[in-house]
Amino acid sequence: MAQSSGDWTGFYGGAQIGYADVDTNISGVDGNGTIGGIILGYDYDLGDWVVGGGFDYDWTGIDLTPGVEVEDVWRIKVRAGYNVIPEGLLYGVGGYAKAGTDSLGSDDGWFIGAGYEQIVAPNISVGGEILYHEFNDFDSTGIDVDATTFQIRAAYRF
Repeated sequence: MAQSSGDWTGFYGGAQIGYADVDTNISGVDGNGTIGGIILGYDYDLGDWVVGGGFDYDWTGIDLTPGVEVEDVWRIKVRAGYNVIPEGLLYGVGGYAKAGTDSLGSDDGWFIGAGYEQIVAPNISVGGEILYHEFNDFDSTGIDVDATTFQIRAAYRF
């Protein structure tokens, strides 16, 4: 199987779970809690370098203030990384994000971050990823939102 030899080329799908810390430009309107969801993507191994793209969808229930809860976040991402040890990948990632709330609507933003992924068995990889998100003037409310997430990920690589 290709993935057992450290070849990252191919599709993957899996799940992630972690922690999110959400802040706004309004004093006292912030929150933190569990976040988790699904991951899908494709990577192409260029030798020492790997490039790819993916999609993440996370559910959450982070209360920012009474009556305002972050419900979900989805991302379209690009990543590029370097094979640092046999079957390991250190990478940078960035892209488009959309966050939804129960009462303030949803808004578009961006994110940037870094991660590490390790092939641990034929076609199975695990890793961690930290992302910084920004949503300026959330749904035209004048509220600026930023969030940091740290998640552990597991994927099956096709």
